[in-house]
Amino acid sequence: MAAFGSLSTRLTETLAKLRTKGKLSASDVDGTVREIRRALLDADVALEVVKSFTAAVRERALGAEVAEALNPAQQVVQIVNDELVSILGGESRQLELAKQPPTVIMLAGLQGAGKTTLAGKLAKHLRSKGHTPLLVASDLQRPNAVTQLQVVGGQAGVQVFAPEPGNGIGDPVKVARDGVAEAKRRMYDIVIVDTAGRLGVDADMMRQAADIRKAVQPDEVLFVIDAMIGQDAVATAKAFQEGVDFTGVVLTKLDGDARGGAALSIRGMTGKPILFASTGETLDDFEPFHPDRMASRILDLGDILTLIEQAQKTFDEEEAHRLAESIATDGFTLEDFLKQMQQLRKAGNFKQMLGMLPGGKGMREAIDSFDEGELVRTEAIIQSMTPQERRQSKLLNGSRRLRIARGSGVTVTDVNQLIARFEQAAKMMKTVAKGGVPQMPGMGPMPGMRQGKKAVQKPSKQQRRSGNPAKRTEVPAPSAAPQGSAFGKPKAEGAFGELSSTDQEALQRMLGNG
Repeated sequence: MAAFGSLSTRLTETLAKLRTKGKLSASDVDGTVREIRRALLDADVALEVVKSFTAAVRERALGAEVAEALNPAQQVVQIVNDELVSILGGESRQLELAKQPPTVIMLAGLQGAGKTTLAGKLAKHLRSKGHTPLLVASDLQRPNAVTQLQVVGGQAGVQVFAPEPGNGIGDPVKVARDGVAEAKRRMYDIVIVDTAGRLGVDADMMRQAADIRKAVQPDEVLFVIDAMIGQDAVATAKAFQEGVDFTGVVLTKLDGDARGGAALSIRGMTGKPILFASTGETLDDFEPFHPDRMASRILDLGDILTLIEQAQKTFDEEEAHRLAESIATDGFTLEDFLKQMQQLRKAGNFKQMLGMLPGGKGMREAIDSFDEGELVRTEAIIQSMTPQERRQSKLLNGSRRLRIARGSGVTVTDVNQLIARFEQAAKMMKTVAKGGVPQMPGMGPMPGMRQGKKAVQKPSKQQRRSGNPAKRTEVPAPSAAPQGSAFGKPKAEGAFGELSSTDQEALQRMLGNG
C-alpha cells in the first residue's frame, strides 16, 4: 500500500459523505471533524498536531466561507487540503547552496533509517541537476558501512572519499574534515557527509554528530528518518534537534508506510521543513517534497505535476512527436508498443505512478493486484518476433505465433491476448490522437477529455421520437446502467478524479500532442 494509504482512505471516505448534503449544519461539521481526528490518531500523528489541525478545520468549516458557498462540501474539502498543506510545511524549500563552493551537506539519523542509501540517492539527484557531488564515508562504526557507501556511490556515478576501512577503525571527525578539504582541492561543488547512527538515541552518537558538525560547518544538516517509525518520530526528532540542530528533514521508506504520521508530526512539532522523500528501493525512487502535492495525494486529488516530471525524465520529446504521428496515421506498430513499455518501466514504479492519478485510490484494489512482471513477459513476447513481424502484426499467423510462444516461454494464448490488447490500444490511441473519447472495455468514456466528432453518436432507432401519439405517452424503458470499470464502481459526479484543463494540456504536451 502506498504512503498515507489508510489515512487517505479514511479522509476521502469521510469527506465523501458530505457530498450528499446541500447545506452543512454544525452537527455535520462536528461529525466530520471527529472522524478526521480519529483518522489522524490512527495514522500515528502526534496528539498536539491533531488538536491544532482539527481546531483550525472546525473553525473555518463553521465560518462564513462554508455557509455562503454554493457547494459547502467541496469548500470543506478545500479547507482540509489547505490545512494539510500548512502542517506539511506550506511551501516547498530547496537546498541552500553555499555562495562559495563546496556546499557541505551532513546526514544524521538513527541506524537503519537508510542514511547511506539516501546519500547515494541525493548524490544522483544533485548530479542530474548539473552538480559534482563527493560522498564522504564518516560512518566508521557500522559494519561494512564504508563498503556500502562505495557501492552506492558507484551506482550513482559519483566519487566516494573513504580513507579509512571503517568497522570501528578510524576517526570519523578527521575523515569528514579531510573530505571537505579534498572536495575543495579537486573542485567538487557539493560534499555529502554520511555519519554513523545507533539503534537508539544515545549520548555518544550525539556527541560524535555534534563534533562532525563543528568540524565541517555544514550548510545543511539533514535529519534522515524512517517514515514507519510512528509515534517515536517526534521524540527522535526533538532529540536530534537539541543535539545536532538539523536544518531539514528527509523521509525514507515512505512507500512502505500506509499511515504516514511521521511526516505530519515532525513538521508540526519541530518547525523544520521536509526537503526530500525516498519512495522506493532504487536510487531513482527519490523526489523533492512538495507539501501541496503531498496533501493532494492524501485527499486523492492526484499529483499530476510529479507524474509529468517523472515521465519527462525518461520520455524523449522527439520520439513522442514521432509516435504521435504514427498513431494518427495508422503507423503504430508493436515496435512502438515495445518502446513505450520500456519507457514506462524506466519512468519508475508503475503502481506509484497510477496512484498519482486523480481518483487513484478508487483503483487501489486493481493497482495493488497489478503484476509488473506482466510487463516483462510482454517485452519477452515482442522481442521473440522478427523485426518484420513487429512492424506488420498482420503477418502473425498460427505457426508464427506458436514459434513466438516457444521462444518467449509462454503459451499461444498469451501471444494471442497480447496481439488483441495491442490492436485495442492502437485503436484507442488513434481515437485520442484525433480528439475523440476512447471507449475502454467495461468503462465509459475517459473523463476530462473533449468529445470529438466521431465520438458523437446518433440516437438509436429505439431512442428516436415516435410518430404515434399513443407511443409517445408510454414510459420509456430505463437505459442500461453504467458499467463498472475494471477498477471498481464508476465515480459519482463531482468526485475528485477530474483533471483540470491545465493538467490536460500538460499531459498532451508530454505525449507529443501539444
